[in-house]
Amino acid sequence: MNAPARLLAPDTADCAPVLKERGQREVFCGLTGIIWLHRKMQDAFFLVVGSRTCAHLLQSAAGVMIFAEPRFATAIMEERDLAGLADANVELDRIVDQLLARRGDIKTLFLVGSCPSEVIKLDLSKAAQRLGAKHAPRVRVLNYSGSGIETTFTEGEDACLASLVPVMPVLEADAERNLIIVGSLPDVVEDQFRRIFADLGIANVASLPERAVADLPGVGPNTRFLLAQPFLGDTAARLEERGARRLDALFPFGVEGTTSWLLTAAREFGVADAHFDAVLAPYQARADKALAHHRERLAGRSIFFMPDSQLEVPLARFLANELGMILTEVGTPYLHRRHLAQELAALPAGVQLSEGQDVDRQLDRVRAIRPDLTVCGLGLANPLEAEGLSTKWAIELVFSPIHGFDQAGDLAELFARPLRRRDVLRV
Repeated sequence: MNAPARLLAPDTADCAPVLKERGQREVFCGLTGIIWLHRKMQDAFFLVVGSRTCAHLLQSAAGVMIFAEPRFATAIMEERDLAGLADANVELDRIVDQLLARRGDIKTLFLVGSCPSEVIKLDLSKAAQRLGAKHAPRVRVLNYSGSGIETTFTEGEDACLASLVPVMPVLEADAERNLIIVGSLPDVVEDQFRRIFADLGIANVASLPERAVADLPGVGPNTRFLLAQPFLGDTAARLEERGARRLDALFPFGVEGTTSWLLTAAREFGVADAHFDAVLAPYQARADKALAHHRERLAGRSIFFMPDSQLEVPLARFLANELGMILTEVGTPYLHRRHLAQELAALPAGVQLSEGQDVDRQLDRVRAIRPDLTVCGLGLANPLEAEGLSTKWAIELVFSPIHGFDQAGDLAELFARPLRRRDVLRV
């Protein structure tokens, strides 16, 4: 039997007490992050050490890659491996040797743990060290866990990027100050941000991850970084351990969030406010115009966020403040209070927050409230649609281009589309 939800004291004066949920979960595992990470890091390869179920997940999720050879695969653990009757390390070494002999384009190999490999205590960190020494300097071998035993799916990206931090070049204390955008972004979005920073006069800008892992930026005491995603807690902690400092801002969703995100960097790097306003004015005007197109449909509509991706709080802020939607409940798998402090303060007063997941209990609240739109995982969407409730797939918000000014209208469209479909069906 699930324990009842606990009420925690609010973290800001404006927020209602936070519901602490601990019960049945319904989320993808961290292996899902490979689907967008392998497209971003074009000299990397992701080798999942897992079961046939892991392989089927990746094949199904990445069906769009049918016309190109993907940069991921699964080293399948058979019954003998799971039963301890075979040396899984010997087989893993053989598979890696074959892979690297066939794929000369691989410069970084990620060994990705899964639920099965963790259950049998297969030490992939030692395997990465062993294989890294064997294949150096041509290939760097790293490891991280994509297991979904205790995590949600976006934490796979966090674990992957955190594994890169120890191998980032060292910048000394007297090095020129640099800025790192942390979080995997579509190339078109990353290029837009780099152009804006260049127009502001901030030239020493890099990304984590870069499109080539071999081009990882340096990090040191003069490094400043902006999180592009709210689910990168471990990565941020590793960067701070190496002397970098996080710039605290809203996340770059919509006009409000993107302006705050860019302004924080601009002030850190000494950009005059007048110059900042002049550079951003055209971007803000375009975004405002794009949002106005959707505001009439979304304003006054109610929305319920099931916990799924950790994007829920900044997206709720965007929908409430810029589009006039009514937040009935904002659930998130993990509420990183330090990274979300500004987001929490920007939410409308009295918003109900929940942290963690208890599917049955949260579904009961959805059915009682009957919001105009529910943001949830794929497994919950169809049953709710069958009950006459409109839904939005949470995972689509992770791999769609939604950051920045030029994507603000597209982001609003992702929420407007299911409501428009429902309105048409009712006619």
